[in-house]
Amino acid sequence: MQATALPKFFFELDKTLSDCKTEVRRLFHGRGQCWAGLEQLTADWLGQQLIVNLFKPVDDAFLKELKQGLVDFTQSTIWQQSEGKAIGLQHRYEHGAPFELLFGELDVHPIGVENGLKYQLDVGRNQNSGLFLDMRLGREWVRNESQGKSVLNLFSYTCAFSVVAIEGGATNVVNVDMAKGALSRGRDNHRLNGHDLSNISFLGHDILRSFGKITKYGPYDLIVIDPPSFQKGSFALTKDYKKVLRRLPSLLKEKGTVLACVNSPAVTSDFLIDSMAEEAPELIYQQRLENPAEFADIDEQASLKALIFIR
Repeated sequence: MQATALPKFFFELDKTLSDCKTEVRRLFHGRGQCWAGLEQLTADWLGQQLIVNLFKPVDDAFLKELKQGLVDFTQSTIWQQSEGKAIGLQHRYEHGAPFELLFGELDVHPIGVENGLKYQLDVGRNQNSGLFLDMRLGREWVRNESQGKSVLNLFSYTCAFSVVAIEGGATNVVNVDMAKGALSRGRDNHRLNGHDLSNISFLGHDILRSFGKITKYGPYDLIVIDPPSFQKGSFALTKDYKKVLRRLPSLLKEKGTVLACVNSPAVTSDFLIDSMAEEAPELIYQQRLENPAEFADIDEQASLKALIFIR
């Protein structure tokens, strides 16, 4: 990483923040390798707080200039117009991802807004905020496709797909994730948006061991599969994804749709397309959703893959 490249970073911050104002958004994505000298730097706008992440150590000159530049950024017109509240720097390369507050007073549980919907975020303590920003267009797609449909949300995490499905008119949603704390946050996200929980289920189960329970709620019109690349003791993407895919014919209605996602830079779209053809040949690949422009990547296959299949 090069201190001489930092003016490009601050120029982009000014431009991208002016585009999103109060909406949560990735403002700078160095990890897409499109910004020479800034490859291990990202910046996110979360509840009107700027959270900057370093993914590898940098020299003292880079760190000093970055910190001073961020403090100076609080005097900019766009920062004032966006009513910025705090700036933090997280060192993701160190154990525990230590966090430095550079400006303001941090709200560790801010409410983030995306496309008018509210989400409870977690800032400054964990590596994930509770909302994966690169999936923004995937959530838009689910919202637009959910009217009158029964939806299954596998590996649901904090249930963002469930929130947009209900907002889009889904008749019911079943969320499944072994992390009960994440499901509890999912309930909170629905409550934030004034949703009736009577048609929303939250199943705290290991998916690979719970297909019987999941089947009882089906069949489904729309299934979303967005697993972690690796979850110790429960899920390894290249080994276990196929076990989920082979269950789809028994879970999905005729003419049903699946949104299947992979977010490992080491796994290409072909893995999902070929695996689906092998395990559930009834489902035909239709298209890959575009990723948000702010997540531009020099290698398209290294970024998020969100693929649509139709029965």
